Amino acid sequence: MSRKEKLDKDKQSTAGTHEEADTTQMEFNQENQDPAKDPSSDEDALTALQQQYNELQDKYLRMYAEFDNFKKRTVREKLDLIKSAGQDILASLLPVLDDFDRAKKNAESGGEPLSEGVQLVYNKLFNTLQQRGLKPMESIGTQFDPELHEAFTEIPAPTEDLKGKVIDTIEKGYWLNDKIIRHAKVVVGS
Repeated sequence: MSRKEKLDKDKQSTAGTHEEADTTQMEFNQENQDPAKDPSSDEDALTALQQQYNELQDKYLRMYAEFDNFKKRTVREKLDLIKSAGQDILASLLPVLDDFDRAKKNAESGGEPLSEGVQLVYNKLFNTLQQRGLKPMESIGTQFDPELHEAFTEIPAPTEDLKGKVIDTIEKGYWLNDKIIRHAKVVVGS
């Protein structure tokens, strides 16, 4: 390649570089025009940004409230779970407690030591269950309530004031921390 051809080629590449620089400079100038020249576009941009800010603020508040509700619900569910954690075990021990009640009645005819031993074991079991939140339901003489009682049978009331009331209890009902775990089976006066 001759020297003249090299010079021509260098001029062409230099001219291309100058053209690229000029184009870049024009684009830069167009992007950074003086904002005072077009105030309506600034107001539109400000309005759009304000609207976007309001939307994001609303989303944030809603998400915060949702998370707060989630925390409260989780705490409430945990407390309910803790309160009724041993419900199945306690419910399965209720027939044993019923058997002890019957054994106490029969042990009285068996002599003092047997009766006393059964009473001590019964008291120990019952006190342990009470510490776990178990409470017996007192039903005799109260108004029959289908939410609390299961009517086993109905008999004529011995007096007028016992009509619609519980006369006898076939099987005791029990509460566990203010929740019924077994309804009382009762005889109702009619």
